Amino acid sequence: MSNSKLKIGIILGSTREGRVSPQVGQWVKTIADQRNDAIYEIVDIKEYRLPFLGESTDVSGITQWTQKLASLDGFVFIVSEYNHSISASLKNALDLAKKEWNNKGAGIVSYGSAYGARAAEHLRGILNELQIADVRNQVLLSLFLDFENYSVFKPMPMHTQNLNNLLDQVLSWSQALKTIRS
Repeated sequence: MSNSKLKIGIILGSTREGRVSPQVGQWVKTIADQRNDAIYEIVDIKEYRLPFLGESTDVSGITQWTQKLASLDGFVFIVSEYNHSISASLKNALDLAKKEWNNKGAGIVSYGSAYGARAAEHLRGILNELQIADVRNQVLLSLFLDFENYSVFKPMPMHTQNLNNLLDQVLSWSQALKTIRS
C-alpha cells in the first residue's frame, strides 16, 4: 500500500428539503474517521447546484463537480429510496461525469421504508456502467427502525459493524483500482 491515504467521498444522494442524508452521511464520516485509514469527506451534491443534463450552458457547477470526483479514490453513496429507485438529483449527478468515476471502488448506505434496498439495486446497475466497482457489503437502514419520527437518525448499534465491513471492502477495492488509474 502506498504511503498516501486514499481519499473517499461520502456522496449525499438527495437534495430535497427536509432530507436526512446529511445525518446519515455525518454518521458514516464519524465512524470512518475513527478508523484513521483514509481521508473521508462528505460531498453534498446539493452544494454544486448542478443543472439537469443538457439544460444549461453554465458549466461552472459541473466543472467543480467533476474536479471533486477526480480528486477522490472511492465513494460511499448515501442513497434514499424514491419510488423504488434513486433520486433524480443523484442520477443527474452521476450522468454529468464520465471518466472521473472510472476505476474506483464504492459502497452503498441506503435508507427507506424497505431499507432503500430497491434504490441500492438500481444504483448498482448505474455504477457498473460508470466502471465503478461497488462492493458486496452494504448498510440498509429502515425509516421505521433507525429514524425517530422518520426524521431524526438513530441507527441501531448493529449498523456500525456493517459499515466497518463496507469500508474495509471499499478501501481494498479503491486501493487495487488506484493502480489501474496510475
